[in-house]
Amino acid sequence: MMPLSVYLRQCGHEVRGSDRSYDQGSSPEKFQKLSDLGVKIYPQDGSGVVNADYLVVSTAIEDSIPDVKVAKEQGVPIIKRGKLLAEFFNSAETSVGIAGTSGKSTVTGMIGTIFDVTGKNPTVVNGGKVRNFPSPYQDIKVGNSDLFIAELDESDGSIEHYDPTIAVVNNIALDHKSIEEIERYFLDFIKKAKKTIVLNQDDDRLKSIIHNYDGQAELLTFSIRDKDADLYANNLIYKLHGIDFTLHYKNQEYSVSLQVPGRHNVMNALAASAAALANGLKINEVIQGLAAFEGIKRRLEYVGEKNGISVIDDFAHNPDKISASLNTLKAFDGRLIVMFQPHGFGPLRLMGQEIIEVFSHYLNDEDIVLMPEVYYAGGTVDRSVTSAHIIEDLCAKGKKALWFETRDKILPFLKKEAQQGDRIVIMGARDDSLSDFAKDILKFL
Repeated sequence: MMPLSVYLRQCGHEVRGSDRSYDQGSSPEKFQKLSDLGVKIYPQDGSGVVNADYLVVSTAIEDSIPDVKVAKEQGVPIIKRGKLLAEFFNSAETSVGIAGTSGKSTVTGMIGTIFDVTGKNPTVVNGGKVRNFPSPYQDIKVGNSDLFIAELDESDGSIEHYDPTIAVVNNIALDHKSIEEIERYFLDFIKKAKKTIVLNQDDDRLKSIIHNYDGQAELLTFSIRDKDADLYANNLIYKLHGIDFTLHYKNQEYSVSLQVPGRHNVMNALAASAAALANGLKINEVIQGLAAFEGIKRRLEYVGEKNGISVIDDFAHNPDKISASLNTLKAFDGRLIVMFQPHGFGPLRLMGQEIIEVFSHYLNDEDIVLMPEVYYAGGTVDRSVTSAHIIEDLCAKGKKALWFETRDKILPFLKKEAQQGDRIVIMGARDDSLSDFAKDILKFL
């Protein structure tokens, strides 16, 4: 919601907003940034909706919220965030939509950086903060409205509103919806691509759904396993804060160096490269843009080190993302102490067993998993699966795992337990205060 409000304000519209976090006094710096831009912040009591032209809501907003009640009473049209963003996206001469259950924000940031570095001045709306973009609004860059790059969301179904010029799909994995629902969304999405479809050749589910595609758009594939893909990478050289690889494209080899670590970021770079090449950029421009990309906030973000103990802040919250992060971290020495905060009771109920399997697979006897209770943002919810259940199952598998009623109780444990050479990783989504907690840990050690 924040990048959309910034985009609308910078386009000259009057923008008001409310947020339950604002009412609770959380993340004051975030709301101050919006106020500085001229966005008027109201309590979530319906007062901001009076005489509004539209009420724009996220899918997390219930009908019981006072703003929604007032809008209905006064006849103010209510529009979902995804549908409004799609109106701007679809009106652009060239629109690049990035989908997938993992890697969307990074690929969006990479594509945006590539176009920006080469002087194309794109408009970019992202779900994560791009380090290359000027602070404080790093998840939005307002540029040429006819070159619109956006991360699209399948979790709320809003992806169905977008008609891309170039459609990018990274992968299909269990997330907020069933695999079958996600496959249906992505197939419908690629069918609407006007010019090019960019697909991960290493994802078996994507390979299967492409057989149902009968449109006219060009297909570009990428892979680190299949040499026959349009873009193929090998010779991966892992570094602590980056990775190098060889890119094969049109029977030529190119050396690529990234400032972001991990095998998964090679895949992200291939997806971004294909999208940029599909829009007419030259291969040397693409490589230059990739090298300039500094990463996304909270994607294995190095917070700092104290007494030989590193603190890392990470957005991983579904099995695929957690697996990618742990795979990258395990390429280097040092015990892992992972504090994982689930981002909702519903997602935990859907993905809990797979999350248990991922932690069990990657973590050894020395590593530790810590879990506070599930992040709860309000609303009616089934609490049949909690953090305590996940910890109980991890312990049954022989893993060192501990449950804490609140995050604050984790700090004394870390101070007592953490040793030189350890890496403390904060994992979780949706909760803006997780980054603050990572910084608190660094101070507390």
